[in-house]
Amino acid sequence: MAETLVAFANSDGGTILIGVDETGQATGHVYEDEVDVTLKAALEQCRPPVEVRWHQAAAEESMAIAIVVPRSPELHTLADGRVLVRSGAENRPLGGEEVRQLAATKSTGDFEAGTAPGAARGDFDDDVVEEFATKWEERHHRPRPDSVDDLLVEIGALDPDGSPTIAGVLLFARNPKAFVPQSTLTFVKFLGETPRGDAGQSGYGRREDIGGPLARIIQRTWEVLGEEVRVGAVVTGLERKERTEYPMAAVREALVNAVAHRDYRLGGRRIEVRMFSDRLEISSPGGLPGFITVDNILEEHFSRNPRIVAGLYNWGYIEELGLGIDLMFDEMVRAGHPLPRFRDTPYSFTVTLQNVRERRPSPSWATNMNERQAKALAYMQQHGRITNRDYRLVCTDVTAETLRLDLADLVKRGILLKIGDKRSTYYIMK
Repeated sequence: MAETLVAFANSDGGTILIGVDETGQATGHVYEDEVDVTLKAALEQCRPPVEVRWHQAAAEESMAIAIVVPRSPELHTLADGRVLVRSGAENRPLGGEEVRQLAATKSTGDFEAGTAPGAARGDFDDDVVEEFATKWEERHHRPRPDSVDDLLVEIGALDPDGSPTIAGVLLFARNPKAFVPQSTLTFVKFLGETPRGDAGQSGYGRREDIGGPLARIIQRTWEVLGEEVRVGAVVTGLERKERTEYPMAAVREALVNAVAHRDYRLGGRRIEVRMFSDRLEISSPGGLPGFITVDNILEEHFSRNPRIVAGLYNWGYIEELGLGIDLMFDEMVRAGHPLPRFRDTPYSFTVTLQNVRERRPSPSWATNMNERQAKALAYMQQHGRITNRDYRLVCTDVTAETLRLDLADLVKRGILLKIGDKRSTYYIMK
């Protein structure tokens, strides 16, 4: 329990359920006094102590206990010095560099949770608040609180005293720029592959500065991209299908991620969407947060701005928490494009999507695969087959057993066909 408390506190929080089995059904074998003793013993192993609250959880015929662990602005360790984070369904210990990176993020506190100097409740756009409340009801399948301000306090847009937080201003203020000047986005379309024209003059054909509540920034930027992205057509038999130069679902995820995860503390820097003739670059201020790196970005999840992320999720701009990067990879592979490129610096993170197609699009059934399997699929589309040795060269930092299981999974799902045996084994698409 101590390991899980620390892991949740160092990540995005979570809930520990006691007295239920793996299917979520209550077992009836749980007693409050035992939970209390165990929880106190576990908290004694946490440095510093982790803030928790616990209560009885709803169960049909028996009792269960829910221990709620919020995300903490502090870095927590166990008594033996280990630093753990939540990775999927496991508690993963961090190495030295990861600990330093997480500590640097934690030391800044939650900027979005602080109150916005000079802001008042009257600065919120009531139409935007009402739109959000309606979306919230649809997402949660239950009515909102009697007072919409209670809902705003619940999601962290207002503090308990009714003052707007930074997150609240960014999500709901009529003019967030008045309180967070760096909250806008700049879209620029360049005429060629560089920011300059052939003669060295300014090479852009369109520039637009976009502001307002974050949902409106996403909406307006999406409209601009829709106006600028080239559209072609593919005819199969008697059916004509339009095909955009980028998979628009991948573009949408890159845009929403930039708005949700940028470092809003950095002044003088905006989110930039730069469209070139051969690529689309979406750059957000602030490097990757917490223990996230370019190498583990598909497997790990850590939100710099959990309240903003939750707000955009409830709004419907984020379909499933933590899966945006996976979807971006899937869409690019399925459309036959190169994989997205990431560039991380201490002050910015840039996603690059290329509009060239290096292979034919994948069939619609080629979904729900991990990044390694997507790379294997891309390799086979280019070379016709793949061997275990080929796969090890494609994914050099993964064990041979993991790669074997990847291929076995694709065979089991009917995507690949295994040919030969032992050293002569290779795989083709079924």
